[in-house]
Amino acid sequence: VPRAWVPVEAGDGAMYTALLPQEEQVDVLERLDFVLRNISELRKEVEELRSTLQHLAAEIVGEVRSHLEETQKVTRRRRFPFPRERSDSTGSSSIYFTASSGAANTDDGESEGGYSTANAESDYDRESERESEEGEDEVSCETVRTVRRDSLDLVNEDETHLMLDSSLEEGLGQLLQQADRLHSGDEQEKREGFQLLLNNKLAYADQKDFLWRLARAHSDMSEITEDTDEKRSYASDGKEEMEVALQKWDQSAECHQWYAVLCGQLAEHESIQKRIQTGYVFKEHIDKAIELKPEDPKSYYLLGRWCYQVSHLGWLEKKTASALFEAPPTATVQDALQNFLRVEELSPGFSKAGRVYIAKCYRDLGNNSAAVLWMNLAVELPVNTKEDAESERELEEMRLVCQE
Repeated sequence: VPRAWVPVEAGDGAMYTALLPQEEQVDVLERLDFVLRNISELRKEVEELRSTLQHLAAEIVGEVRSHLEETQKVTRRRRFPFPRERSDSTGSSSIYFTASSGAANTDDGESEGGYSTANAESDYDRESERESEEGEDEVSCETVRTVRRDSLDLVNEDETHLMLDSSLEEGLGQLLQQADRLHSGDEQEKREGFQLLLNNKLAYADQKDFLWRLARAHSDMSEITEDTDEKRSYASDGKEEMEVALQKWDQSAECHQWYAVLCGQLAEHESIQKRIQTGYVFKEHIDKAIELKPEDPKSYYLLGRWCYQVSHLGWLEKKTASALFEAPPTATVQDALQNFLRVEELSPGFSKAGRVYIAKCYRDLGNNSAAVLWMNLAVELPVNTKEDAESERELEEMRLVCQE
């Protein structure tokens, strides 16, 4: 570093002296040396970072290319979904309008999203299932976003659009199959199904078949948890999901059905006035679900539950309903029986609880022989849901009464 000098005297004989003392000059030199070393190290770090980013970009492109090739292979291969258990429950012990499907989903043909469920499987089917199951859990919303973001460099725009649509649809199909399977399992599997749907909400929040399954999972969680506040929270969150869905898909029977179920579950924790008001909402949406999908036995089961509970309203509930509403809810045991019999007509053996209700209806109507017949038919069915277990205890009490 050059030194700075200033003249002490003017003229040819001027003398010069340094601006900084020697100690300060040494300090400045040390500081400049420190800055130069830092600049050199920073330059090296920038070069290393650039090299690392280039290597990472090459790896991402390779992974995306591999994913697209695998997607093309899987698309050409025949896919077989998981077999569906006959269980679709949201058991509830609240008063008349609370929702409970109580039994299995009997979509032996196709589910709402068009994803078929096979009851009979050949050896080839099972082998194909095992092949497809290996890759099912790997499909996630992150994979979908990665493909959507990076595959543009590999194929042209039209091909990219088609590949992304195919990959998204395939991923949704696998996700819904897995969610249905977990919903049909025990409490732990229901929890896993709920978390699975939550993890993929970002990718599929605009899909109708995803949203009503997410609402169903909220209903499952509300049913299996023991904490009252958690029950209310799960039911409330699921109801909000369906409120949003119904604004867009008012013609979806499943959306109306699960909205009614969640309203009923939420009403369990409300006052008598609120429960009575919810009863009207429940009936309205179940009627709409039946109108949109008249062959769904679950909707008739829910309506039968509603009718049976209304026909057995207590004095206080009747007085409250009469005081608050011009037309209190009305239904008879005969109405309930017709709906339960309709369930058996559409899907024989739909649920153990359903057959117990038929027996109770016949008992209330004074037809004891028919009640005993349906009690015996109910005994033949396994306990698949929480409500089936409760009905099993009721069934034992009814059988003891009949024996006496």
